Amino acid sequence: MPPPPRNQFYQVLSDAIADLIEHGFDSQERLDEWLRRLETAARALLVPRSVLENALRDGLQRVFARSTTTANLLKVHRGISQYTIEMIKPKLRAELDRRILASASLIKLNRETAIQQTLQRFAGWATSIPIGGSDVVNRAEEKANIRRGIAGLTFIDRRVVIDQGHKLSSAISEIVSRDGGAIAGRWRHVMEGGDYQARPEHVARNNKVYLIRDSWAKQQGLVKPGPPGYADDITAPGEEVYCRCTMVYLYNLRDLAPEMLTNKGRDELARG
Repeated sequence: MPPPPRNQFYQVLSDAIADLIEHGFDSQERLDEWLRRLETAARALLVPRSVLENALRDGLQRVFARSTTTANLLKVHRGISQYTIEMIKPKLRAELDRRILASASLIKLNRETAIQQTLQRFAGWATSIPIGGSDVVNRAEEKANIRRGIAGLTFIDRRVVIDQGHKLSSAISEIVSRDGGAIAGRWRHVMEGGDYQARPEHVARNNKVYLIRDSWAKQQGLVKPGPPGYADDITAPGEEVYCRCTMVYLYNLRDLAPEMLTNKGRDELARG
């Protein structure tokens, strides 16, 4: 029975390092042969793309199903009618398809980058070994350095799926807000925990209300921006890597602070 792919890759890497330590960089042919064997072993180490893309598609479809329930959309979009949501829902499927393609491309790029970085690290180290070999190489340290990109790739793949799920959910909300006629959005900071470090600027935005610049209320002169400004003056929720912040969208003048209404807007609200 052949060794597991991970053990096979590490064995090839160990053999390559041992060979270069013994002989040194004495020919391009020696280096090219080890680069070929390392690349083959590295590709065998990875989860098949078809399996990963199926998992990606399943994950994003779950996010889509959760994000597009009427109950969830009514929670995020304060003041929109259920009828409007049902009218918008068919448009959201295109965003799911777009995200699946983009995520698959990103994972493929990350994998190719990790493999090339591994080969580059090995080649950079190998070409530094003098002809005849070396007795001062720390094998464990060099192996750890060379395999670093490949070893962390599973984690990176998983984070891509998670991050793209956040971006999909945020994009869905943005589409509904645009088509539904939102006039502002209240930033909601979400602390992820673990290794994620909250961005101070995102924490500072928590609960602040940002006007949507081209909303019907702005076009009619009913609103004016408060100190936070407009939503397009800042990065959108989920736009930055691993951001889990959300925006709760507002559709009615009565949901805004008085200072965000113009005189015309206050008159309109009083008539309503």
